[in-house]
Amino acid sequence: MENKEGFMREAIQLSIEKMQAGWGGPFGAVVVRHGEIIARGYNNVTASNDPTAHAEVDAIRKACAVLGTHQLTDCELYTSCEPCPMCLGAIYWARPKIVYYANNKQDAAQAGFDDQFIYEELALPLAQRTIPMHQLLRDEALVAFREWQNKTNRTEY
Repeated sequence: MENKEGFMREAIQLSIEKMQAGWGGPFGAVVVRHGEIIARGYNNVTASNDPTAHAEVDAIRKACAVLGTHQLTDCELYTSCEPCPMCLGAIYWARPKIVYYANNKQDAAQAGFDDQFIYEELALPLAQRTIPMHQLLRDEALVAFREWQNKTNRTEY
């Protein structure tokens, strides 16, 4: 399997198989490197009771473990649906060279997976968000950042 459509079909098939098996919602993803699938991920939110266990995050975690790195700069990500805000953040941190998706966020919303409220919340000032967020002990926490900045053997990311 060395074509975009084949890789996407694998992600779509994962979304169907794992959803039917009761793992979670209908989402699948594969990470491809040099024309080979190195990791498969699927939504397992309900099976694991982990709200972060989305297909893209699962695939990224597995691919990083396989490669022994925290970045996927020479990889492609194929996902059965346009990434949600959380997965989009994970994708940007992992830095794949490209992302392909099948269903879009409107398709997801019509199926009951509407993330629009998160996009809207992110645009609001902290004081106006639905979940209250208050800063606490900043001066104490800044110690960790100062130590990080002075650390000579740190791994940049």
